[in-house]
Amino acid sequence: MTTLLIIHLAITWALVGLIWTIQVVHYPLLKNVGHEGFVACHEKHMTHITWLVGPLMLAELGSAGALLFFGERSLLFGISLGSLALVWASTAFCQVKLHQKLAHGYDAVTIDRLVRTNIWRTLGWTVRGLCLLWLLILKLH
Repeated sequence: MTTLLIIHLAITWALVGLIWTIQVVHYPLLKNVGHEGFVACHEKHMTHITWLVGPLMLAELGSAGALLFFGERSLLFGISLGSLALVWASTAFCQVKLHQKLAHGYDAVTIDRLVRTNIWRTLGWTVRGLCLLWLLILKLH
């Protein structure tokens, strides 16, 4: 099960790095695109990011399910699963809807809201990464 935990940890930390890049760099830069060309830029972002984030999120969910199936019941893993639920809920109920709105054109208020609400995913993945790292350290000692 340690090998599965390491795989799960690696997937989660890939998402931690990606979400921090999106939060600090990419989403704020959307305001600099302006009205002209925004729809094309946003569409390209959505196409490219989906192919990167989608498989990682599914692999993370699948490996979390496998760990649960094989008996991982620690408090740290439970906290990480709660954080995973937060990430998925925020994605489904906030970020997807905001991106759907932005698909129709530039809107600075919506971009600001995207950055503000995305902090929940950023924190959720960060908490997950730290819990899983701590869990692995405990298991290795």
